[in-house]
Amino acid sequence: MDGETAAHNETPIRQRLGDRPIVLVGLMGAGKTTVGRRVATLLSLPFVDSDAEIETVSTMTIAELFEAYGEPEFRALEARVIARLVQEGPRVIATGGGAYMNANTRALLSDHAVTIWLKADIETLMERVARRADRPLLRSADPRQVMRELMDKRYPVYAEADLTVTSRPVKREIIAAELVEALERHLRERPTS
Repeated sequence: MDGETAAHNETPIRQRLGDRPIVLVGLMGAGKTTVGRRVATLLSLPFVDSDAEIETVSTMTIAELFEAYGEPEFRALEARVIARLVQEGPRVIATGGGAYMNANTRALLSDHAVTIWLKADIETLMERVARRADRPLLRSADPRQVMRELMDKRYPVYAEADLTVTSRPVKREIIAAELVEALERHLRERPTS
């Protein structure tokens, strides 16, 4: 998408969003943060990563939170942080991979946001997550098997998102442009309530 096209799409999308944020969901490595930042720039919206926000409010890393308090406590904090972020108006929010699995969070997002699943295949995900050692759920003898199990469990739930955009090994600008185009079509068909 060139600058002129982005500028043309910006106003209608921003108007049609109303007070709703755009919330990106998907597994770790799907590109929620990198694509989300680019989408926010294209639409002149603020960007926030819920994991970074959790680390700020807790003064601990995600890995430290998992280790100190366990996954259930981390998920409760995550749900509270996302609920607050959604109330802060139009923005692009990248969520952690497990955030959308919480039924209350899903209901909140369904009512107050536009959700977009960044869907990626296992090869793309594994190549990307291999670059970072701070993935608590992948601390396993067989991270690929863990990822397969997460895909089996989470993909049917992620499919409940308003839109699905395929994330693949291309420049983030390409995925961001496809996401903005899909969002514009979606908002044209389903105006703000």
